Amino acid sequence: MPINCTTYHFRIADFLLSVQLPEASDIEKLLPSFRPFRETENTDGQILFNFSALPDGISQEESPDKLLEETDNDMGHLSLYASSAGYRVDVSNNGYTHRLQASPDFSSVRASVLWSDKYVGNILSSMIRIAYAQAILPHEAVSIHAATVSHENKAYLFMGKSGTGKSTHASLWTACIPGAELLNDDNPTVRIVNDRAYAYGTPWSGKTPCYKNASYPIEGMVRLVQAPENRFILKEGTKAFAILYPGCSVISQDIRLRNCLYDTLARLSGMTTVGTLECRPDKEAALLCFQNLNRLSTPNEISIIH
Repeated sequence: MPINCTTYHFRIADFLLSVQLPEASDIEKLLPSFRPFRETENTDGQILFNFSALPDGISQEESPDKLLEETDNDMGHLSLYASSAGYRVDVSNNGYTHRLQASPDFSSVRASVLWSDKYVGNILSSMIRIAYAQAILPHEAVSIHAATVSHENKAYLFMGKSGTGKSTHASLWTACIPGAELLNDDNPTVRIVNDRAYAYGTPWSGKTPCYKNASYPIEGMVRLVQAPENRFILKEGTKAFAILYPGCSVISQDIRLRNCLYDTLARLSGMTTVGTLECRPDKEAALLCFQNLNRLSTPNEISIIH
């Protein structure tokens, strides 16, 4: 029996996505963070991937060939499989299990979700993010776990393990560096365009609602490390690469996707300032980071708001 569906288009980091949902779905309620990225006119051109969410009762019969990874996060318990058709992700939480099936290159993605789950919108958003993060890799782009601030049309990314203080450091910039604004608090896209690196806002910003359809050239990328004293350490070459790799979204068992990520990070590490900031969660750390990334000659060239 045919399924009545509605197709929506979204443009994220200049990538065009097609999302197909059952006709009765309320797109504004299901995916509110996608609103700034909705594309209603300029929908011609290459589609990065097609995502279709199926109604209850439609199962996908592909059986998994190999379990690659199991993780737990805010979505619940995730199981990633390699199948004969590509990849499969099962998401289990609160007694519900949802399923994503993707082609090997993530150009075609089908999701079987249980619409009775009150968190189905969050599940759909996360499934689109999973597919998006892999689909962009061959295009010199990467989805990275970082907090991102813009200042004077430049972007600054703060990376680190969960609990390191990325959001805190970003908020220190916006509080004490005039003109600094949050671009994304959790999952920006980094993309190389015309030999220059850019950071893009996305519909995914963790627990801080910040969904800006904007982009800025990257001025610096910093890995934060909690320490009793503030110290900035410049990283170059392979050390810069090692700073950038953790937190990047990639199916590491997929050689093609992994090599795409390696190529992008190798270029990225050579075209932007990369460093480690050993720091306390204070204003002085934010100022030190800002000054080093902008190569300011004296600490008086910018003022802190007290």
